[in-house]
Amino acid sequence: MKIKLKEYRTVLQDFLYMLPVVALYKPPKDDSKESLGRMFEETAARCQHDSAIIFEGRELTWGEFNRLANQFAHALKQQGVARGDAVALLMENRIEMLACIVALAKLGAVTGLINTSLTGKPLVHCIATTDARKCIVGQELLDPVLEVKADLPLADSDYLWVRDIACDNGGDSAPSWMQDLTGELAQMSADNLPETKEICAGEKALYIFTSGTTGLPKAAVIYHRRYLSAATPYSRIGFRAKPSDRIYICLPLYHFTGLGPGVGSSFFSGASIFLRRRFSASQFWKEVQAHQTNLFVYVGELCRYLAMQPECDEEKNNPLNTMLGNGLRPDVWDAFRERFNVERISEIYGSSEGNATFINALNKDRTIGTSSADILLVKYDVDADEMIRDEQGRLVEAEKGQAGLLLSAIDKKYQFDGYKNKEASESKIMRSVRKKGDRWFNTGDLVRQIDVGFAMGLPHFQFVDRVGDTFRWRAENVSTNEVAEVINAYDQVDMANIYGVEIPGIEGKAGMAALTLQPDQALDVTAFSEFAQRELSNFSRPVFLRIQKDADTTVTFKLFKGKLRKEAYHLGQTDDPIYVLKPRSTTYELLDDAFYQQIISGQSGY
Repeated sequence: MKIKLKEYRTVLQDFLYMLPVVALYKPPKDDSKESLGRMFEETAARCQHDSAIIFEGRELTWGEFNRLANQFAHALKQQGVARGDAVALLMENRIEMLACIVALAKLGAVTGLINTSLTGKPLVHCIATTDARKCIVGQELLDPVLEVKADLPLADSDYLWVRDIACDNGGDSAPSWMQDLTGELAQMSADNLPETKEICAGEKALYIFTSGTTGLPKAAVIYHRRYLSAATPYSRIGFRAKPSDRIYICLPLYHFTGLGPGVGSSFFSGASIFLRRRFSASQFWKEVQAHQTNLFVYVGELCRYLAMQPECDEEKNNPLNTMLGNGLRPDVWDAFRERFNVERISEIYGSSEGNATFINALNKDRTIGTSSADILLVKYDVDADEMIRDEQGRLVEAEKGQAGLLLSAIDKKYQFDGYKNKEASESKIMRSVRKKGDRWFNTGDLVRQIDVGFAMGLPHFQFVDRVGDTFRWRAENVSTNEVAEVINAYDQVDMANIYGVEIPGIEGKAGMAALTLQPDQALDVTAFSEFAQRELSNFSRPVFLRIQKDADTTVTFKLFKGKLRKEAYHLGQTDDPIYVLKPRSTTYELLDDAFYQQIISGQSGY
């Protein structure tokens, strides 16, 4: 009885904390003069002498951070960047990256955030898709831009170089053909810009690229109102952040999880940021202790790596008390609760382009929490890769506890901003689902309602899987059609069927390619490996290859994936040759029983 009463008391306290935020907060209207840049500016004025950001030995107060952002804004304005312009940004996590994002927001320009792992055709596509007038390039990422410069619709004067003091690539000055944005800063004003107070919530703030179900990455449109609508509840309900808090951020900031819930919570609350260029499991707890970070924004894969690390002194009595993110596996969830003693885990669910979010506001275990949006879970046939309908052609709702495809109603409060590409946006909308003329966003994810005990009557849900033509690997969405499009261009391949397969103990799904070869061809494994390394990013590169005699298709020539997913790379279930790309290897090799046993026992090293 004591445990039950304690649970009721805890849930009631969390609910009462959350209630006024949910009841009183309203997303800003499109014509409201509220924006990312203005939120940052107001927080900097309120907390100007407090620590704002720590990165690689540098620390800036909010006042210093704001002045740096203003200098970048004035420099960009001098380069001709104006309200409504799009500017591509290719830079690793660092202070200057965030300063550029804020600077562009202050000007009313749109930042196109480019994935730093992209090269070749995908890189060209993403920069070109934003219709960027300028491209800001960090010194550390100059080489991939040089490789594709001839294919980009930009003049030399449109490339703006930003020095990276940790980089030894090209010295301390910009190449002669680029504009040195860093070199101009010292002469620029550090004052706030008058434009910032005129930017409206309904204007575009960011393009964040996400893999859809077809083609190359798509630019999801993030309006200022969307960014503010994420920063406010995640900060107040999820993190419960205060200026005295410090958030550990090691996620790439070209993704929304790091930039929205993470950076946004800081910009809203005044909590400082400990920023890392990239994640390091071995350094994590040392840095948590050294910088007293008590908040952590995560994706599940990072947490799995931490749970796999041997125990260390720094993890004991650590200051981390709250974490917020997505994709935390149940077994890893227990490790953070019990081994690392994290009191509050605010698992969230959403997508860059989606219109509904979930948050585990009541601190329940193994749940993405609840949502105030109008949602619907419909039955889904995974093998046939389609929604199940009744005899009248209507979608069939999933029962409680049963996994169903998540649909979210599109209305005035929960708008669907979609992608920059209207056709891609339209492909995610379903109409007349419950009643004639209604509109629903198809998330492409399987979710189920679960029992979490006493929860003030709020239904709670659990993420199950990603369906169809997209899966998640290395914390990135992988479009199967995008990967197939690349591999089909290889001269020995007739047809590539791409799908995700599970590896025991590993978050997400590893890519697998079932290849049908051209007549009388045998796969040149070395040459294909070089092709895959060159043309595909590390997260989209298939881990397994299966060589098939014929591709199985429906009567409408749609490739079957269900049976292939089930058989996966299991040696006893097919006679087809299976190749594997081992961790830290660049060449595929035949999968033998010894390494297969390592995979299924969770000892493969992925």
